[in-house]
Amino acid sequence: MSPLRLHLDGITKQYPAVKANDNITLRVKPGEIHAVLGENGAGKSTLMKIIYGAVKPDAGTIHWNGAEVQVRNPQEARHLGISMVFQHFSLFDTLTAAENVWLGLDKSLKLSEVTQRITKVAHEYGLDVDPLRPVHTLSVGERQRVEIVRALMTNPQLLILDEPTSVLTPQAVEKLFVTLRKLSSEGTSILYISHKLDEIRALCHHCTVLRGGRVTGEVDPTQETNASLSRLMIGAEPPKLQHVQAHVGEVALEVNGLSIDKQDQFGMTLADVRFTVRCGEIVGIAGVSGNGQQELMAALSGEDPRAPRGSVTLFGKDIAQAAPRQRRNAGLHFVPEERLGRGAVPSLSLSQNTLLTRTGAVNGGGWIRTGAVTELARKLISGYNVKAGGPQAQAKSLSGGNLQKFIVGREIDAAPKLLIVSQPTWGVDVGAAAQIRGALLKLRDEGCALLVVSEELDELFEICDRLVVISRGLVSPSVATSEATVEQIGEWMSGLWPQGDDARRSLDSKAVHAEA
Repeated sequence: MSPLRLHLDGITKQYPAVKANDNITLRVKPGEIHAVLGENGAGKSTLMKIIYGAVKPDAGTIHWNGAEVQVRNPQEARHLGISMVFQHFSLFDTLTAAENVWLGLDKSLKLSEVTQRITKVAHEYGLDVDPLRPVHTLSVGERQRVEIVRALMTNPQLLILDEPTSVLTPQAVEKLFVTLRKLSSEGTSILYISHKLDEIRALCHHCTVLRGGRVTGEVDPTQETNASLSRLMIGAEPPKLQHVQAHVGEVALEVNGLSIDKQDQFGMTLADVRFTVRCGEIVGIAGVSGNGQQELMAALSGEDPRAPRGSVTLFGKDIAQAAPRQRRNAGLHFVPEERLGRGAVPSLSLSQNTLLTRTGAVNGGGWIRTGAVTELARKLISGYNVKAGGPQAQAKSLSGGNLQKFIVGREIDAAPKLLIVSQPTWGVDVGAAAQIRGALLKLRDEGCALLVVSEELDELFEICDRLVVISRGLVSPSVATSEATVEQIGEWMSGLWPQGDDARRSLDSKAVHAEA
């Protein structure tokens, strides 16, 4: 028999506030797609970073293709044949996608050659990537595609994927699965981290379950159910959501004729966007990333103040050009899709991060009541089951899912009149996802208006009362979720809704005249 591709034995990693990995053993065969399953904070990402050389273990051994190795940094990992796609991306914003990929490859290659290879690999694997676009112009989903293409271009023997489908569309997920099965058949081993139990059961050959930093079980996922995997992961099945009939009230948000030109050549122009959100309902926005979601969220949150006057109103008041603080004071709260950098400042504590949008502990003279700030952070940590080393823990020390729970909780706790949430459960385990979705439904039932942007159609169908689709900067008519189908919304995500062609032709014609 050929040796194991990877064998971890006794891997242990202690941080000041938590033991992330506790005597972990993991075995991965050549060509095996091996899932690592666990709730947020179970130690999955730390373990993957140890394999990739980004974190040094306190104890334990790593065997690679039968020989003991010490992986001291990611460069050594790549030299061995290990590539990793991180949940939190490791891209330089000011460089293009091609330049970012080039950094991790053999420098004997010219940038022009790398650019051509990116286009070829992206096309081969069905991943839409423009190698010439600066990373700062990309949405989260587009950045994830760049990370995946970068990893695939190294022809790895072991590919580590940390939540690779969290912001991919169902169609893109299917294409990725074809790619991964092909890699597996060619002998590439894959370590696959995901909270999507259906994906693990459909794709993976073996599954190791972590809880509290320790291995609690190994199973064949094809022989398990979602319920049994949930019990292994969190000790229980996720609670069933209670989605009762919506009792809608007055119009909270009205977007009427919102048109904004793209700010750079890689952006997306918004054209005559129209929809409403009423109190007591959740309206979902579906769409493939990069079709105007970023631009729309910037216009609604106040980050982009170029919206025409009267095109965005909150309870009848024009806020099209109001600053973000003015909008928050009027009851609009916002959860961005990007956690670190927008939702939270990585180097600040959780207590300090509450002050980004919650100023109740700041008196009229600008003095901060630190006790009140700490107490708010402690309340959010407890109420949303955030695994952290207390209110003074830095935001960057939390797992992605735990930081998401904290940010979403911070805005829900503010008792908003209108809550806009982008990718609410990105990278969050099934238990925490159910908790967040339940909190959003509870907020709706209390009379709040909610606008949810998500690339997970299952999530939108589960919590939304109405759906609209955004494609190429255009927004479809709304449809009641109870009357929509996944197939219909999938078609609309390609721009194929009634009267959509006329709007697109008009937009294309205006673009041609503008360039002329």
